[in-house]
Amino acid sequence: MTEHLHLALALDGAGWHPAAWREDDARPSDLLRPSYWVDLVRQAERGLLDLVTIEDALRLQSEDPFAPDERTDRVRGRLDATLIAARVAPRTSRIGLVPTAVVTHTEPFHLSKAIATLDYAATGRAGVRVQVSARADEAAHFGRRRIEALASARELDWSDPELRRRVTEAFAEAADYVEVLRRLWDSWEDDAEIRDAATGRFIDNAKLHYIDFEGSHFSVKGPSITPRPPQGQPIVAALGHAEIPYRLIATSADLGLVTPHSAAEAADIVGQIRTAQAAAGRAEETVHLFGDLVVVLEDTDAAAQARKRRLDERAGAALTNDAEIFVGTPAGLADLLQEWQASGLTGYRLRPAALPRDLDQITDGLVPELQRRGAFRTSYATDTLRGHLGLSRPANRYATAQSA
Repeated sequence: MTEHLHLALALDGAGWHPAAWREDDARPSDLLRPSYWVDLVRQAERGLLDLVTIEDALRLQSEDPFAPDERTDRVRGRLDATLIAARVAPRTSRIGLVPTAVVTHTEPFHLSKAIATLDYAATGRAGVRVQVSARADEAAHFGRRRIEALASARELDWSDPELRRRVTEAFAEAADYVEVLRRLWDSWEDDAEIRDAATGRFIDNAKLHYIDFEGSHFSVKGPSITPRPPQGQPIVAALGHAEIPYRLIATSADLGLVTPHSAAEAADIVGQIRTAQAAAGRAEETVHLFGDLVVVLEDTDAAAQARKRRLDERAGAALTNDAEIFVGTPAGLADLLQEWQASGLTGYRLRPAALPRDLDQITDGLVPELQRRGAFRTSYATDTLRGHLGLSRPANRYATAQSA
């Protein structure tokens, strides 16, 4: 029997191709309207997908991930991802909602209560994708630290010891950040709220806990102001392209997003992360690893290639991306997903090149094809994101410590 795949959808503006907003069926005038995001996520839910991620950043989009640009022919500007997810939450019922949050300059206390609140709004379907920032212009928004500007992505030398030190430091800070998030989510025991009007007791203070986190980057007392969320701990996701971010996935995440370009590379990445996971003492924990793919999907290979060429011509350059770009039919994509699944990936995050066209092809073409092969669910069996991913609800560390 084929093991079911997990599928996630990565939402970003009009799609991941820079010319997507100029397609005839695109909705560029709706990008800042909540209805646009509700429509997309509802369609993904009709396709029974596990979750959607929503991109965010502390900078305007640019062609170079490490430097701003002055382009005026690309989508620029966006809504806050966590607030989009909160808007979408009551208008959906099953699909997981995972906004992106930058964790380098923001405070874990603020994000912990925002994601906990999202988990309440979504009745147990929230997560967060933590993202690191190493850009000087983003640091300047806050003024709390000075970061030297990096060279453009084309000029970076990843063998440079100073660059590796900075990246290592940024991801170590992210690991501490996630630890603080999890402790704050645990800082209220599940039954801390009594709500007994007869006795006048609303909460049991003995079941609220200081987290007393002391690290190199944070000193956080706690407890949270938001009671423990429905999932106990919402899902934490992270994107990784190399050894250092792989360690963050292995030590801190429930879901790792990776960018292999072949089945062999997928196997190598999975092996590296599983080794790091074991070294971190998490060998027995389920950490999902999803492969990221940009997709251009049509009913025939020729039509998909033709649409890709049209988009490239409008953009003035061929599409490039950190993830592999698949151009073809839903059946061809299903072949690739199943081939790479043998490398140890447990699912995929698909980045539609253009919306809504590629989302239509995912929900109306890819999903039925995978279902026909017995490789994808035919209905939701659970109503929480942890449930979709087969993850149990974590025990509260403070309640466990107290009863031990």
